[in-house]
Amino acid sequence: MSRRSHGFFVLAAAVLTFLAAPAKAQSGFGRSVLVSEGDVFVGEPDNIYRSGAVHIFGKDGKDWVQRGELTASDARMGDYFGQSIALDHDRLIIGATGGEHHPGAAYVFERTEEGWEYQATLSPEGIGPADGYGIAVGLSGDVAVIGAPSGNEEAGAAYVFRRGGDGAWSQIARLEGSESEESGQFGTALAASGDRIFVGAPGQNQEAGGVYIFDRDPSGERWIESVLLEGRITQEGERFGASLELEDGELIVGVPQFGNRVGGALVYRENQSTGEWQGAALLLPFSVANAPSFGASVALGGDGAWVGAPQGDVLLGSVYRFVRGAEGSFQQSALLSMDGLERGDGFGRTVDVDGEVAAVGLDGDDFGAGSVSVFERGADGEWEHAAVLRSASVGLRPITGNMVQCEEGAADMFGCQQVDLLSFLPISSLGGERGAQLNDIWGWTDPATDREYAVVGRVDGTSFVDVTDPHNPRYLGNLPKTEGSPGSAWRDMKVYQNYAYIVADGAGRHGMQVFDLTQLREVGATPVTFEPTAHYTNIHSAHNIAINEETGFAYTVGNGSGGETCGGGLHMIDLQDPANPTFAGCYSASGTGRAGTGYTHDAQCLIYDGPDAEHVGRELCFGSNETDLNIADVTDKDDPVSLATATYPNVSYTHQGWISEDHRYFYVNDELDEISGNVDETRTLIWDITDVDDPQLVKEYTWGNTSSDHNLYIRGNLMYQSNYVSGLSIHDISDPVNPREIGYFDTMPVGDNDPGFAGSWSNYPFFESGTIIVSSIDEGLFLLRKQPELGL
Repeated sequence: MSRRSHGFFVLAAAVLTFLAAPAKAQSGFGRSVLVSEGDVFVGEPDNIYRSGAVHIFGKDGKDWVQRGELTASDARMGDYFGQSIALDHDRLIIGATGGEHHPGAAYVFERTEEGWEYQATLSPEGIGPADGYGIAVGLSGDVAVIGAPSGNEEAGAAYVFRRGGDGAWSQIARLEGSESEESGQFGTALAASGDRIFVGAPGQNQEAGGVYIFDRDPSGERWIESVLLEGRITQEGERFGASLELEDGELIVGVPQFGNRVGGALVYRENQSTGEWQGAALLLPFSVANAPSFGASVALGGDGAWVGAPQGDVLLGSVYRFVRGAEGSFQQSALLSMDGLERGDGFGRTVDVDGEVAAVGLDGDDFGAGSVSVFERGADGEWEHAAVLRSASVGLRPITGNMVQCEEGAADMFGCQQVDLLSFLPISSLGGERGAQLNDIWGWTDPATDREYAVVGRVDGTSFVDVTDPHNPRYLGNLPKTEGSPGSAWRDMKVYQNYAYIVADGAGRHGMQVFDLTQLREVGATPVTFEPTAHYTNIHSAHNIAINEETGFAYTVGNGSGGETCGGGLHMIDLQDPANPTFAGCYSASGTGRAGTGYTHDAQCLIYDGPDAEHVGRELCFGSNETDLNIADVTDKDDPVSLATATYPNVSYTHQGWISEDHRYFYVNDELDEISGNVDETRTLIWDITDVDDPQLVKEYTWGNTSSDHNLYIRGNLMYQSNYVSGLSIHDISDPVNPREIGYFDTMPVGDNDPGFAGSWSNYPFFESGTIIVSSIDEGLFLLRKQPELGL
């Protein structure tokens, strides 16, 4: 009898992140894979705007097509259904970890002539949302086992259910290891066969790890621990048991941190005479460069053993296939490959094989949406890449045509107060590829036509949208990321005269793209794929860009990956000839930033016109330098001067700020103080800069929200804050040191407003029409308008 179970068993840090991090719209397609009799089952657990799913693919002639899709009987958005899969003949079990506020569950399906039919939900009493119940599942006949590796103070547990003669399932055991301990993560990986259950506990014994074997006693009601496998060479931190699979009496165990994180895998066979499980083979990669995290996934089948190394090959990922030789030994190994891999794809995060078909999960492909590569063995015995499986993009629907007024705390599905929804375009309507997310945003008003445009950053490029009619915004086209550069979660843009200047961080040799915005006047009914007007290459990657439109100078900050980085500080660029930018100099405030190099995360540069007469008419840059606020005089690009450096209590990450219109106050956000626990509520730091050389912190403003703050801007007496999961909030600063929140619009209609990195990235409140454009990471572009009673 063939019994198979396979899923994605995350490492220790990943388990904690999965349970605690804010939800993302990235789908996680391929987070679990299972191959059986020519069909490929693919879990897609991470959707937040639909329920998790398991997709079933098979061949139709030469083509791979989707044959079906399974969801939970009580499906809901963000249920993480599909986190794990196990199958035994005509029975299937699927794990769902539940999410932040719901405990996990496991769902049993039976194969019928009409397809897979739901039978039961397995959910023990006492399971909590943080227990990770459903991360791993195993199935053997009428016995199912489900892991909860984060329960019991992360010692973990595994729950055993049995199907009775009446077809009802009931819990018969709760398993714990004899050496289970806090952070042991018992239940991270599972397999079941006959009267035996195998449980991985990679966190125990200082992450040396272990695999427990339980045997059912003759009564059938009790499961007794019979063996603890600890690996013959494993040491602390190597995580033996992070993955495992059983096939025909042979057990393979992944050790993904073995050998300084290179990884390894051990194969065991049971001695039929003594009943002992004996090490039969130690599988190691033949190339260290290709192998970080080797053993994160394992499979047996196809006349051999398969081991995934999703961080191998410089983060492209790799899979090794070990060929079985005489008497079952593994004598040869080969590196499985495919064309088109990019850094972060995670090729090999999951792997399974049955007969002539193998499936490899790439959970990072398509910017985290994920994909699965199918390989088939030909008549010559060689394995060839046959297909890439993907699911359709999932997101919110567009809202256009008419304003949706904020009434009784809601506009359509979005929470709000005193802020109306003019329209909404999801990422799919903005030229974003599958899995693409948004980041920063800016605006441009055409001086010749007074038409208003949104310039919207995406992971994979920049979108241009005509927002002149705010009820019917029109997507005009896409400027792709620089050819050869990877996708970037951090894309930033600003405008000078009729040109947009676009940078990206962690993006290799992306440089600064220059784009002539007047091209947007000529776009017809069909969106255009644009090319940059010019490409500035003195920088490679940059985190942000600031532009002083009065002087015509740009300042890229957070520069890295090559080029003139200026220590991560201000890389100054002359834009007097807008289509031909030239390098003008460097400035960094030594001693600031986490590395002390003067790294600047964001900046505002302007001609000062405030109460400090000494500096009136000078060009000043206010830098948010990770650890400090720095003020510099950059009037002379050959000799910039630091004027002041100031810090504040409970600093976590000095992120961004904006000056009041009278140049007397500077408002700063700290991005990480909420998530680090340094503060209990969203905090804005208010600096009195009446004396530019000696800024004074006069107020730490909080207002009861708890989400992480991101970008803020000031127009008149109003401050517009994009605060991630709570969306846009508007604050009256008529009394500059005593702001008050007067309106908000929550761009993320699911989850609580807790600290974390989802929802609204940024906003642009400077259009004369009063339209406020807001980018939301996983949702799209919002066009909003404050209600008249909010004032200017």
